[in-house]
Amino acid sequence: MQLLLIPLLVLLMMLLGALLLPVALIQRYRYGKSRRRAIAWTISLNLVATFASLLLFFLSAWIVGHWIADASVYAAVGVALGLLLGVTGLALTRFEPEPGGLYYTPNRWLVLALTLIVAARLGFGLVQALHLWGQQDARDAWLSRQGSLLAVGGMMLGYYLSYAFGLRRRCRRLA
Repeated sequence: MQLLLIPLLVLLMMLLGALLLPVALIQRYRYGKSRRRAIAWTISLNLVATFASLLLFFLSAWIVGHWIADASVYAAVGVALGLLLGVTGLALTRFEPEPGGLYYTPNRWLVLALTLIVAARLGFGLVQALHLWGQQDARDAWLSRQGSLLAVGGMMLGYYLSYAFGLRRRCRRLA
């Protein structure tokens, strides 16, 4: 009897995650546009962690290439677009050097656009999954169409890598 509760708990956890996803996206936007202090060591740590994530992302894209055609191409295009967006984000960021350190405020419109892109991609994946629900060979058909997921993930990683690199350079220049 108790083993029957496990699938119910898993289902409830998945439902809770789906219900909290909009809250998480709103919180991500609120934090993303807030004013922050630029601390050199945390920015350097973020840069190293983002670079390591990028390497793991490309390794994953290479492995996923078995199921998704041109997965590495989608990933590379997404990263290239993200690098350009990161440079644009740095140009639009407001920097405020103060006696207590360097403070910066990212552009709220760019943060909103990135948040909406992630939300749209999640919604698109859900619509695809619901459309293919119950069809024969639906899993293979759904999985083969997920190249844009790699592009969006690569875009976010490229954006954060470029942004962290630019912040690090700005901090070192002012130090």
